[in-house]
Amino acid sequence: MKIVTAKRVVHKGEKRIALEFEIDHEISALIRNVDDVRWSATMKCWHMPDTKESINDMFQVLKGKIYFDYSALKMVVANKSAGAKSMMMSIRDREFPALSESDKADIYALRKWMEHKRYGASTIKTYISMLSRFFRYVKPKNASECDPGDVVKYVNEYIIPAGLSYAFQNQTINSLRLFYSEIYDDSLVVENLDRPRAEHKLPNVLSKGEIKRMLESTGNLKHKAMLSLIYACGLRRCELLGLMLTDVDSKRGVLMIRQSKGKKDRIVPISEKTINMLREYARAYRPERYLFEGQVKGSGYSPTSIEKVLKESCKKAGIDKPVTLHWLRHSFATHLLESGTDLRYIQELLGHSSSRTTEIYTHVSLKSIQNIKSPFDTL
Repeated sequence: MKIVTAKRVVHKGEKRIALEFEIDHEISALIRNVDDVRWSATMKCWHMPDTKESINDMFQVLKGKIYFDYSALKMVVANKSAGAKSMMMSIRDREFPALSESDKADIYALRKWMEHKRYGASTIKTYISMLSRFFRYVKPKNASECDPGDVVKYVNEYIIPAGLSYAFQNQTINSLRLFYSEIYDDSLVVENLDRPRAEHKLPNVLSKGEIKRMLESTGNLKHKAMLSLIYACGLRRCELLGLMLTDVDSKRGVLMIRQSKGKKDRIVPISEKTINMLREYARAYRPERYLFEGQVKGSGYSPTSIEKVLKESCKKAGIDKPVTLHWLRHSFATHLLESGTDLRYIQELLGHSSSRTTEIYTHVSLKSIQNIKSPFDTL
């Protein structure tokens, strides 16, 4: 089997990851799908940025085609920052025992059941990952021997000390509840697996001025079109990257979003201004299948690459906030609400099943809040 081996290097004063493999045109074509992969004449190898995003991108590009040996990148690097952060990282990076054959069989059975039920690929991947980590943690116990006490121990001794999120804990519980209800039909275990207390966080929103500055700071036409479309139509990242050329109906002025979260289709209006922007982009880049493609024609654009594009644009625009692509979707909904759009229409545009999900934007809209006068002002 063809192998690409990764190792850390310093090239021209910059931390990079060298990619070593026997000369092969197929591998060379594949690895160039990852952003900022370059050839070094001095090292006589390809190299890429030493970032978690690049490593993940390379793994996804080579997955199922070329074996990517990145074991050298997992080595503990000396002199990491001390204190709580390094302790959390060491807990997170702990090596757990391998799964037993019986656990592998049980997890595989759940995967096939989820596929039969047409769960989304990302949901299946998340659940299988959560189960694998938990059952490796509780070794030497097998899945058939676990009880709710093992879950409490996992939360208190691994999830919380490692600084993992509420969402991670909740997804772990969800995956275990599904596993024990479908594979073992164990209602006793399921009933005693409590989810963590719900968090109530407000969505993060950028002002219209910040959105405009960010887009104006995006020089690349494709990147600008991608970020603009997320804000213009309130898209999720996966919805943007899954758009096909045929999903843009310029005659009707709508954008078709297919099989999104909850396996639902929906349409959203798309303005003439946005359509003209997409036409300009299409003339320049000539996409063949997806509306936005990677460096190889017909292949999808990298999810981590568009996140990096956003962060770079925000940096250039002087926006010193931890902005994510989902902030643009939140901003779309909030700005619509502030302009007087009915909440029911916003719910349809966002693809929310429940109006309660959409109502959270009323808590960040400034339309009514700014009309409230503090009693301090009347003193």
